[in-house]
Order: sequence, then structure tokens, then C-alpha cells
Amino acid sequence: MQSGIITSKDIEKFGLYLSDTEKSANTVEKYLRDLRRFMRYMSGRAVEKTDVLEYKRELCERYAPRSVNSMLSALNAFFVFMQWYELKVKALKIQRRIFADKERELSKADYERLLSAAKKRKNQRLYYLIQTIACTGLRVSELKYITVSAISCGKATISCKGKIRQILLPKPLCRALKRYAESLKIKSGSVFVTRRKTPLDRSNIWRMLKDLCKSARVAREKVFPHNLRHLFARTFYSVQKDIVRLADILGHSSVNTTRIYTMETGEIHQMQIQRLGLLRC
Repeated sequence: MQSGIITSKDIEKFGLYLSDTEKSANTVEKYLRDLRRFMRYMSGRAVEKTDVLEYKRELCERYAPRSVNSMLSALNAFFVFMQWYELKVKALKIQRRIFADKERELSKADYERLLSAAKKRKNQRLYYLIQTIACTGLRVSELKYITVSAISCGKATISCKGKIRQILLPKPLCRALKRYAESLKIKSGSVFVTRRKTPLDRSNIWRMLKDLCKSARVAREKVFPHNLRHLFARTFYSVQKDIVRLADILGHSSVNTTRIYTMETGEIHQMQIQRLGLLRC
């Protein structure tokens, strides 16, 4: 099929296709957002391979390589859907990262300061929410599965990306969440809810965490929900050294993904190398 002009109707159909193939709502939203950006770039012109390559070059000038590849992935998926196979472009080759970025890594000390700030504000919801993610490794989208029923039996059943897994909840956390739910008269459903009793979404949680940064004296770039998941992974791995088990807990299909979560900073690696006792200068 000949390539042509991208229309809003094409993008809408693609969104329905993604939903039918059970892509997560967040993935669908991101793909469509990336496609609309490309549609604006084309300004009603028929798409040619040279246009896609030029767009790729412009993305490389403005965004980090991983972000570029993410946007190209959306385009390539759309081109396959439209049977415009000749328009597909190659992703950037990125060397596997060896060390974590210290400037963006949430330390345990940062975590403790966030908790102290939330407690000082008497924000119980945020206080327990931070601990729940950090103690379980949940994705922020999976918090809705922390229900009254789950804390009663000490385990939550998580459904994400077509996979179902069970996670055990620490007993002290269950007791604390039970007291919290009772104080708000939450008798069923999700524990972490808005004033309208609907589960908190990503934007709610993101905003609450960012608002806590200044009083907690923690850099804003370190504070986002997924970094609490990373903190759990690094802490678990430092104690258990079992990456396969950790992958199961986090819901990863591949331990290669889990390896990203257990990366240390270059500074920590240097200290470990020095402790080997092999240097004789």
C-alpha cells in the first residue's frame, strides 16, 4: 500500500487497535501523543522516507537517545499498522548503561527525609503511600490493587501488562494501612483514594511527591513514584542477591530489565573496587 497523509482518523483507528491488542492505557496514550506530534510536523504533507529520517535527526538534536527510540517505536508501530513498511526507520544503538546517575538516584536518606516531611505535614495518605511503594516495589499504576481485602489477607493480586502476579505485603505495613483505612472509614476497595473515593492516579501522586521536595530538602529530579520502585529493587538485591526472584516480584519478563533497577552509582563501584585490596601504588 502506498504511504499517504496521516489523519486524525488514522490515529484514532490505531489507538483502537492498540487497545484491542491489550496495550496498557499509558502506552496507548503515549503512542498517540507521539503520532500527533509527527502529524503536526508533516503539516498535511504525504509522508516520505526522507521526511521520517529528517524527523529522526531533529529528535536526536532535542531529546535523549532513549526518548528518541521511544518516539520512533510509536512511529514504526503505526507504519506497520498502516502497511507503510517502507517508512520504518532504525532505532538508535545505545550502549547498555553500567552505572546509575547519582544525581537522579533516590537514596535511603532521601527516602527517610521524604517520610519525615510527610509526617510533619500530617499527610497520612502520602506517608503511607510512599512506604507502600518502597516496601513492595509496586508500579504507581498498581497501587489500586492495595485494597482493604489485600491488607486483610497480607497479599495483593496484581494484573499488569497481561500478566498476573501476587505480592506479599509486610505485616507491619498491613497493620498500619488497616489503621489508616479505618480512620477514613474505608471499608472496601482501594486504600489510596481521592476525596471522591476514586483510586489515586499517576498525576495525583506525582504532584503530591513533587510538592514534598522542598520541605524534605530532596532534589526534585530525584522524586517521582518510579524511583521508589528502584529504591526497593536496589535494597532487595543488596540483601538477597537474587535477581531472578527480584524480577518475579517486580513483574519483569526479563532479568535484563531488572538489571537496570539494580545498577549502582559509579562512586559506589569505585569504593567496591578499592576494597578488593589489589591496588599497590
